[in-house]
Amino acid sequence: MACTLSACALIRHDTKPYAVIAPEQIRISGDIHLEPGDWPARQWWSAYGDPQLNSLIARALTSSPTILIAHTRVAQAKSDIDLVRAGTNLQVTALAALDRQRVSSNGFLGAYSTNEPAIGATGPWYTEGIVGLGASLDIDIWGEQRAQVEAAIGVHNARLAEVAGIELEMSTDVAQIYYGIQTTYQLIDLLSQLRDVAAFDVDAHATRAARGLEPVTQTELARAQLLATQRQLMAARASVTQFRESLRALLGAGPDDLSDIRPVALPLQQSALPPTLSYELLARRPDLQALRWYVQSSFDRIDAAKAAFYPSFDVKAFFGLNALHLADLFTHASQQINLIPGLYLPIFDGGRLNANLSGARTASNTLIAQYNEAVLNAVRDVAATGSRLQDLDQEAVLQAEKIDAVSFAEASAQAQYERGVASRLTAMDARQAVLLERISMLELDGQRLSQAIALSKALGGGYRDEAPVELRVR
Repeated sequence: MACTLSACALIRHDTKPYAVIAPEQIRISGDIHLEPGDWPARQWWSAYGDPQLNSLIARALTSSPTILIAHTRVAQAKSDIDLVRAGTNLQVTALAALDRQRVSSNGFLGAYSTNEPAIGATGPWYTEGIVGLGASLDIDIWGEQRAQVEAAIGVHNARLAEVAGIELEMSTDVAQIYYGIQTTYQLIDLLSQLRDVAAFDVDAHATRAARGLEPVTQTELARAQLLATQRQLMAARASVTQFRESLRALLGAGPDDLSDIRPVALPLQQSALPPTLSYELLARRPDLQALRWYVQSSFDRIDAAKAAFYPSFDVKAFFGLNALHLADLFTHASQQINLIPGLYLPIFDGGRLNANLSGARTASNTLIAQYNEAVLNAVRDVAATGSRLQDLDQEAVLQAEKIDAVSFAEASAQAQYERGVASRLTAMDARQAVLLERISMLELDGQRLSQAIALSKALGGGYRDEAPVELRVR
């Protein structure tokens, strides 16, 4: 036994595993100073209090083709678990066979090739029958089959996390498009007011030019401004159409299967960052949890590849009836019982087992590297989004002050016009300045809302995996 075991295939090509990213790298820079807060809620979008948005996201999470595909992948992974696990259980089959054969005179049954009824030989032709039950059981001494089952379970868990990741992707995409539509609605309203002001300017300058009070150049400049505003209006309306088509594609809606979206005010919500990230971010991000489970599955595949180097043991059994003459098949004397314990030792395999282990280790190291990169990217997403939100908040404060200043100038010009001290053209020009600054503020508000949604996504959107997030490389 010792000599035989010493001749088994040896592990020769198992390389060193890659290291998993250190916890101290899972943090953001200290110069990002958003308000401290909690992690996003599971249905983070409900905080906006918009029934239209709630309905659209609910529809996306139930009927989107992307979601349906993800659930199908989960079902497939579950079937793979059942398939691998079935191979570890007792296998029992029913067997029935009929064999019409001619016995060779020079073979093992040569004595039965002649026709001598006295000795039971009626050759050379016989009809042999066999019927019974066969069973087999692999004894998983080294855990190869258990490791394969665990690897399949890891893939299934990864697919579940991927579904959560797709749901997060879908909900944030719908919210981004929805508020893109709402922002454009408000832009259209402001541009319409700006167009009316520009139209008045054209008429006013044309009247003054007709009276010889100013050159026609001023009229043409006002007309150019009017045309530019009209072009912006056309582009804004086209953007609404594009947003709707993108939303229709996300929802899997038909040409007439998307209700009208009513204009609503943009929500005002204070963005916040959790006090700490570290390992908590790993459990909150479904994409990181999916990769974690894939890495865990790769470790189990390595264990299975290593176990293949060791002896395997199985037991086969048969109980039934076997007779060389079909007429004797169902008699007591035709009973047959086989019990076959088997020991299999890999001795010389041409390097197949080492190649299999090397492939499993390489695949695992690739996944570890992808996991480490994804963790760093996740931290970068949070930091970049938080930093951008911080900058936008500061810009919004300055823009609000600027609107206050031009609004004061507008009120002053309007008062002077009402008292007959200034012309209406002067008051309308002041009104135009206010509208332009409000358009700039609207753009800032839209960007702030978009970044707030992106921050909810970067923080995992309320996802929480209770499984341990620490990976122990082996």
